[in-house]
Amino acid sequence: MKAFSPRHLNRVRWSSRVTWGCSNGAGFPLIQIVEVAIANPMALPFVSKLIPRGPGNPMEQPKDAKGTGTESGIQPQYGVPYGVTLNPFLSPFGLPCKQPAWGYISALDLKTNEVVWKKRIGTPQDSMPFPMPVPVPFNMGMPMLGGPISTAGNVLFIAATADNYLRAYNMSNGEKLWQGRLPAGGQATPMTYEVNGKQYVVISAGGHGSFGTKMGDYIVAYALPDDVK
Repeated sequence: MKAFSPRHLNRVRWSSRVTWGCSNGAGFPLIQIVEVAIANPMALPFVSKLIPRGPGNPMEQPKDAKGTGTESGIQPQYGVPYGVTLNPFLSPFGLPCKQPAWGYISALDLKTNEVVWKKRIGTPQDSMPFPMPVPVPFNMGMPMLGGPISTAGNVLFIAATADNYLRAYNMSNGEKLWQGRLPAGGQATPMTYEVNGKQYVVISAGGHGSFGTKMGDYIVAYALPDDVK
């Protein structure tokens, strides 16, 4: 399949690429000393189809509209002859038709273009597509919205996954060092800052409607140990 094959009016287009960005959507940190890039690629197919203009699909944006569209259903594409439906490729049970894993955290050697390490990331513990709660947070590899950050101490922090966790990894080998439970979905990119010699990592935990994670209005900060920078 071509990277940018056109959508069609009379049939659905299937794309193996998630439409909200793979590695480029969330950005990724670089370890300049060893020339390694950290990314969180996804493998979640999407389907799309052109929709002719008509009731509920106007050519121009209504004057009373608040925003330009939605994340699923008909994307308006105002000013052109067609809207477009855009949705994950799901089964009637609401689960992706592709087998897991759907999300990874990985390191890429920028000199050799080889993957240094690659790990599944994320559990189905908190996401809506599963028809009943999954009490065991097994590491399935979930879709993500948000990116990772890195510290000078070779530690990687990422939330992003379709569950309520912030995680820390060893950037050299992908070993998970820690995870903290968030009060709502952390579909965002964390940030780090220093105050009076103490380093902190902060994440916005607001949840996400399409992911089905718990909604909230939280900013959560963690203090790093003095031997971790």
